Amino acid sequence: MKTLLLWDIDGTLTLSGGAGMRALEAALSREFKRDNSLSSIDFAGRTDIWIMRQIFAHVGLPDDDANIQRLINAYLAELPTALQNPGNRVLPGVAAALAALAAHGGCVQALLTGNVERGARIKLGHHKLSHYFAWGAFADDGERRNDLGPVALRRAREKHGIEFAPERVFVIGDTPHDIACGKVIGAQTIAVATGQYSVDELRAANPTFVLADLSDTASLLRALGLA
Repeated sequence: MKTLLLWDIDGTLTLSGGAGMRALEAALSREFKRDNSLSSIDFAGRTDIWIMRQIFAHVGLPDDDANIQRLINAYLAELPTALQNPGNRVLPGVAAALAALAAHGGCVQALLTGNVERGARIKLGHHKLSHYFAWGAFADDGERRNDLGPVALRRAREKHGIEFAPERVFVIGDTPHDIACGKVIGAQTIAVATGQYSVDELRAANPTFVLADLSDTASLLRALGLA
């Protein structure tokens, strides 16, 4: 039986060194002439569209669809430059884990991320990781993260022609929002303490498994039932 792995990006696969916030601040300045710090907005585990609505409330601008699209386009233009910083890196064990899973043959890897798809591809492409993920569910598909799981399952059926059993679907992320998103679709959840939340904080959200990081590929494969 095939296993479906739905991966978060920020804090799970990579850390951007604050690139997303800097790109949004630059986009806001260039496109809307607002020079505001966004450090008070909680980005972790949220979707880009949700974050952008908080930004517009923060700076006192309407969050209509036209403004959201303007900010997305400006953000995507700024993102490649913002990613050129020393804090932008692949997290421990990620490259080895993705390669091992791609070679396994018993699983499908896809994205379940709060990024808009073009932003996700820019971030992963920077580290040459995008090719591991042929498809996914993104902020383009829904403003609330909990809406993205059903989208991912529908796409999995469409693209692979099979129904993935809930016990063989894993949502892998670094925040309680990722865990909650997985529970909405009855999936297994693997929480990784490589973002803003500690092992204990993640454990309190009752994921299926908690890992300090992904540096031990064998442990990850065992947690996924693939070893």
